[in-house]
Amino acid sequence: MIKVSFSADADLIERARLVARSQKKTLNAAFREWLVQFTQQAISAEEFDSLMKRLRRHVRSAGPYTQDEMNGR
Repeated sequence: MIKVSFSADADLIERARLVARSQKKTLNAAFREWLVQFTQQAISAEEFDSLMKRLRRHVRSAGPYTQDEMNGR
């Protein structure tokens, strides 16, 4: 593992420690969990963008549509 240092407001750090403690984990463990989720979101966004680019070749829109057309049922 790599050690990393961050700067944050002391009050914010203390509140984060309290939240982590209420979840029966350390602030370090909570941060590692957040880091995994944060990077997965980026991967999901990249996968979504890739899918949309692939679909553009196959899906054609007749738009642009008016507000009434978009709200039509």
